[in-house]
Amino acid sequence: MKRRAVVFCALLAFAVTALARGPAPIGDISLGALPGEARVVLTRIKAGGPFSYPRDGSVFGNREKLLPQRSRGYYREYTVKTPGAHDRGARRIVAGAGAAGDVRSSGEYYYSDDHYNSFRRIRE
Repeated sequence: MKRRAVVFCALLAFAVTALARGPAPIGDISLGALPGEARVVLTRIKAGGPFSYPRDGSVFGNREKLLPQRSRGYYREYTVKTPGAHDRGARRIVAGAGAAGDVRSSGEYYYSDDHYNSFRRIRE
């Protein structure tokens, strides 16, 4: 019983420390390192469509707080097709509106291949 309490306390201390640090820093991914399906979606975002899924272009709320904090509606999400998946899969591009308020030209694009658990900024 004492050992369980020690393990629990150690895990609790680790969790509190991780939360105090905040989200992990966002890494980068080059355009060339993206899967081909993601490059297609990025091209479509910049062109204003067409998109493959009805939810593409919907507001991304950033509830996970992994991306820089912005006002609601600043971020939009787009599905990156996952080969072999029978649903939308886990891959997404999230686009920021930028200073001009337009995701097509903002240059602010993030890639997630694990359904928003982590992001990498796309560097073109």
